[in-house]
Amino acid sequence: MNVLDELSTRLAALEPAQMDIADDSAKHAGHAGAGGGAHLRLTIVSPKFAGLGTMARHRLVYETAGDLMGGRIHALSITARTPEEAGSASL
Repeated sequence: MNVLDELSTRLAALEPAQMDIADDSAKHAGHAGAGGGAHLRLTIVSPKFAGLGTMARHRLVYETAGDLMGGRIHALSITARTPEEAGSASL
């Protein structure tokens, strides 16, 4: 399974109302320290983020991604919102 599909499968546990994962790896070709891992950009809307601050939301995403982080994923840019926040902002 490719890394985008694997991450998407794992993040399904967060019951996303909306999720978009983009692979930005080509923009980072030759980046020192990348070690071949992917550079991804994630936008996710989940009710599981209710009552959590930005750092707690990111920790929840990282915990859910598990061992993909620091291995098959080198960098992950995260935009995490609740459904109510997403309704009042453009993704």
